Amino acid sequence: MTSNVKLEQQTAEGAVYYLFGATGDLAKRKLFPALFSLYKEGKLADNFAVVGLARRPRTNDQFRTDVYESIVEFCRYKADDAALWNKFAEHFVYMSLDINNVDGFRELDNLSSELDKKFDIPGNRLFYLALAPELFGPVSFNLRDGGLLNSQGWKRLVIEKPFGYDLESARELNAQLSQVFKEEEIYRIDHYLGKEMVQNIEVIRFANAFFEPLWNNKHIANVQITLSETVGVEDRGGYYDKSGALRDMMQNHMLQMLTMIAMEPPSRLQPEDIRDEKVKVLRSLRPYKSSDDVRRNVVRGQYSEGSLNNKTLVGYRQEESVNPESVTETYFGARVFVDNFRWAGVPFYIRTGKRMPVKTTEVVVEFKNVPENVLFGSREDVGPNLLVIRVNPMEGIYIKINAKRPGSDNDVQPVAMEFCQSCQVGINTPEAYERLIFDAARGESTRFTRWDEVAQAWTFVDPIAKAWNESKEDLAFYSAGSWGPKEMNDILEQDGFHWWPVNGQEEDNVIWISGNRK
Repeated sequence: MTSNVKLEQQTAEGAVYYLFGATGDLAKRKLFPALFSLYKEGKLADNFAVVGLARRPRTNDQFRTDVYESIVEFCRYKADDAALWNKFAEHFVYMSLDINNVDGFRELDNLSSELDKKFDIPGNRLFYLALAPELFGPVSFNLRDGGLLNSQGWKRLVIEKPFGYDLESARELNAQLSQVFKEEEIYRIDHYLGKEMVQNIEVIRFANAFFEPLWNNKHIANVQITLSETVGVEDRGGYYDKSGALRDMMQNHMLQMLTMIAMEPPSRLQPEDIRDEKVKVLRSLRPYKSSDDVRRNVVRGQYSEGSLNNKTLVGYRQEESVNPESVTETYFGARVFVDNFRWAGVPFYIRTGKRMPVKTTEVVVEFKNVPENVLFGSREDVGPNLLVIRVNPMEGIYIKINAKRPGSDNDVQPVAMEFCQSCQVGINTPEAYERLIFDAARGESTRFTRWDEVAQAWTFVDPIAKAWNESKEDLAFYSAGSWGPKEMNDILEQDGFHWWPVNGQEEDNVIWISGNRK
């Protein structure tokens, strides 16, 4: 690989894609639409095949019908070109597989050889495991013992989060995978790294001369990262009650976004150089030294009964498949410090939760205010400058500055200058899974997590889980449809800050100057 620009121009090399869990929700909502979008855009070579694998019986025609219905419902492109669809669909086959039976994998190997010949595929194999983590190891062993790793081409394993339940289980899982695959062949997917505006953080920081000189503790007062969902646990109560926001969101998505904001400029735009810098951030996170330290800096919350948009919502404990005495957190909030020269003393405030007023993922960088008692610094109406990076669902950035109110005598008003990417691109913004599948097929590993990233993340998270296991008394409740427990607001107030309004909840007094804002 010589540059990211050249990678953008490539078509993925021909390969057989094995989708384990092909009848599941992830395949339906994300994987099938992603493959069709890549094919329609010419990013998949014609010599590819997709093998759907699951336990339930299915014919090839039934499987192709499933794929078609998935694309109709969830894909950003329409399958209205019959010739294109038929050409695409002929590359899809289905095989019922008991993942605990190695003989089934031998049959799969025979099928793979037939597909290689039919579509002129050079033996490349991409195994996508949309399965529970405890199955990653057994499936990997059966791939090896069933002969599927003996072909001439490359072999790559893509696995979904969660990668383990804690550091110990993650190490055990990694040890199993390492017996079959090399580290460079393992692609641990975090779909937030495939989102367009998360990738844009690097460009915003390192391609703009007026940001990087200010990107430090001399000029930045705090950083706020919000990942909020309006939904509850829906039909995932059984899974979620064993996971919670700490493991489901904080250990992966939230920490990954934090590393993108806090990392040093990499020496080159190469996968290992970028991931090296992210690991350095994780190593610099200030650990919580005791249970009391956790309670001072971390808030765990659980939604109770409430309402949103005039709709009454039940509490978490009333959800289906949830223990009525559950202390599982549906909200996680924390004050985090990155103890290095760039960020020493700058608090990072992180929050994620379910049943909140707005669905959004957003990063707010609050810059230090102008000097007090000098010129405009003595006035109460002069707020800090903000850089806001909107990741989801609206994509874009805006900068909030102070300006003179027209017709006034030096009255100050906040003005927001916005770039709305969603307004320009609309629904044709590539889905995260499109980018990540495309990257995995090309061997581009930048946006996948390396083992030492995973290990460092668990090293930071495990003391929090340990402190929570010691006591149930620190569980805070918040009404469904609210912004979470008051205790998290108190942490910011202790430092002299407050949460800034997020997507869809802007301050009324801000003047927006943007040609593409809707």
